[in-house]
Formats: sequence, structure tokens, C-alpha cells
Amino acid sequence: MKIGIIGGGSIGLLFSYHLSGQHEVSIYTRTQEQADEINENGLHLVKGGIEQGPARVNAAPIQDWSGNEEFIVVAVKQYQLPSLISNLKDKARGSILFLQNGYGHIKWLSELATNKIYVGSVEHGAVRLNGFTVQHNGVGVTRTAVFKGDPDTLRELSNKAPSGFPFILEPDYKEMLIKKLVVNAVINPLTAILKVKNGELVQNPFYFKIFEQLFEECACILELTDKEQYFNNLMGVCEKTANNHSSMYKDIEIGRQTEVDAILGYLLELARSKNKKAPLIHNYYHCIKGKEHEREGA
Repeated sequence: MKIGIIGGGSIGLLFSYHLSGQHEVSIYTRTQEQADEINENGLHLVKGGIEQGPARVNAAPIQDWSGNEEFIVVAVKQYQLPSLISNLKDKARGSILFLQNGYGHIKWLSELATNKIYVGSVEHGAVRLNGFTVQHNGVGVTRTAVFKGDPDTLRELSNKAPSGFPFILEPDYKEMLIKKLVVNAVINPLTAILKVKNGELVQNPFYFKIFEQLFEECACILELTDKEQYFNNLMGVCEKTANNHSSMYKDIEIGRQTEVDAILGYLLELARSKNKKAPLIHNYYHCIKGKEHEREGA
């Protein structure tokens, strides 16, 4: 299958590397410089301290994307999506898989003309080391679900997936994304502000109190009917990724824009629309925005 991957960050590089074994992969980057690096060096993967590669893919800057691939993976951050949507509307003809955190991007998907639109939730840990190298920190799964159309392309992708990079087809995209939203809303801001690894949130009894309260606010705003299921999933992710730093922690650490608007910002909008109070979400949202402001003033 011809696959186009939009985004040269950690997730874009990770997907390009793993899918290139069974498919013809093209990756589209923000800069010509990164595309040149990938074409010259191939893609490299670091796993367990061992560098693997190179995997050969075609790389080009995003402005050269023509939309001819059968399957498109959109692996940019949610705040980068608005500038891409018009391009996707005009050019995308194949199936599209969106891999953004949060839930706010769903409102844009119905604007696309293509018949098969999917959404995904990535549970791998990955860090981009340079323009052509990604470190695979935590092996997980990619959960996918149908937003529009049939699941045939997802099934094909799942059947041909390498053993260390599985895809799981979920029956309900809303439930799948809300589960990931809860995980991101609790773990990401707490670890970023407290400057701890994920596991500290459940291992430290004082941090765990805030962890529980933040979950309760999320559950109230989202009106979760089976809170225990969502809390158990949150705990499971925290324990499974205990030695990892969250993506928001890393964004703050290196002075990069975070996805707080897509995560806590979305929940605050939802709380306002339902006339509900969310003091912890409000406070942690502004703590993260304050950290971003510090970077802008530096």
C-alpha cells in the first residue's frame, strides 16, 4: 500500500520507520532541511539503547504533497491541524487516519470529502533525537476506530503490522478518544508542573490525591457513566509508563508549545457549556500556559 505520513515529529518518524517494511512510505515534513536529511540518511530507530536502520522512505516538504497515496496518516499536533485542513480538503482522496490528542479536532473531520476517515490513539513512547532518528521508549499499541466509512483499510493495516507495532481496531471512536483524553488530562499537566515521571503520580501518596481529584473533575465534565473503567485505564497507563516522561513534560522542558489547549482547554470549554465548575483543570491549564509564556518571554 502507498502510505503518506504528514509530520516529521516523533510519531511521524516512528510510524514511517515501522510501516516502511511492508508498505511504500512517503513522509512529509515541515522543512526542506529535514526532508533532505531523511533522504540522505534514511530513518533510524533507537530501541533498548541499540540503533536500528536505516529504513528507506521518500521524504519531501509538506508543500510538495499531492495527495496521491491510498492511505494518509496525519501525525501533527492538534494545534497544527487548522493550517492543514484546507490542504486535506483539496488534495486527500484516499483513506485518512488522524492521530491527534484531545477531542477538539473531531469538528474538522466532517469537512473532508474523502469517504474513509479514521482516528487513532497512540500508546507508544517516542522521542525524536534528530531529523531522521526516533527513540522508541515504550512499546504499546495504536488503537484505531472508524469516524466515517468502512474499516477495510484499517484491517489491512492491522494484518500487515510488524509484531512490535500492533494496531487494534476499536468499535467506538468516541469512547476510544475520551479514554485517551482522560489519560492526557490527568497525567500530562501534573507531570509537567510537578516535574516527575508518570509513575510518581501513583507512587507518591500526596501526588496521588491530586491525581484522583483531577480525574473526578474530568469524569464530572465528560459525564462518564462507568468511572471505574476509565480510572482503571488511567491507572494502567500510569503504571505501564511509570519510567517515562509525558509529552507535555518534554514540551515544557525544551521550550516547545504544548497541547494543553487541545486537552485541558477543550475540557474547560465543555465545562463552560455545561455550566460546571472545574477549578483544578482551570488552575493546571493556566500553570501550563504560564510556562509557555515564560518561554515566549525568554
